[in-house]
Amino acid sequence: MIASPSPLLWGACSAKLRTASSAISPVSRSCRSRSVTVFAQSKPDIPDRVIAALPYLIPLFDGLRYGKFFFMNYPAFAQILAPLGPAIRLYFSFPFASLIVFFAVYAGIVNNTNFDRYVRYNAMQAVLLSIILIVPGLLESVLKPSLSGPGLPIYINAYNTIWLFVFTCVAYGIGSCLVGTTARLPLIADAADQQIR
Repeated sequence: MIASPSPLLWGACSAKLRTASSAISPVSRSCRSRSVTVFAQSKPDIPDRVIAALPYLIPLFDGLRYGKFFFMNYPAFAQILAPLGPAIRLYFSFPFASLIVFFAVYAGIVNNTNFDRYVRYNAMQAVLLSIILIVPGLLESVLKPSLSGPGLPIYINAYNTIWLFVFTCVAYGIGSCLVGTTARLPLIADAADQQIR
């Protein structure tokens, strides 16, 4: 049979534990406050936030084609994008404008080490989101879905899903940039991390 520890021994052990924890506690508190201070100091400044947010317009503009059924069902939603009308018209007015802007962002921001990593990371996420939009276009050209009969609701739902995914990612990315936090978009955040050193 195992003997229980004596109250004297138990009291000595708990006193040592209290002493050890009180000695550690101020250090951990100061470390926590120091890490919060460092995080607060490392927030990007306002010009960096704006530059980091702008590339998210590329996937937004590229994804507009997938919003056509959504805008037909919810025309008021299109009014949210009305202030971007001139930029959208300019983006689609020149041949290969989207390709030129894409490579300008990739070469001018993502690969430009003069920019902060925060800016480059967000630009890379925007570029990758724009690249992902190539996949549904390829599938559509290969599968050639029927625009009549039972295939039409599937086609419309696919377009609406793609548009809502793109719009949500862009809104989250731009919103995070404007408040100075880091957005981690689904499917592409880890790839963007690996690309930006």
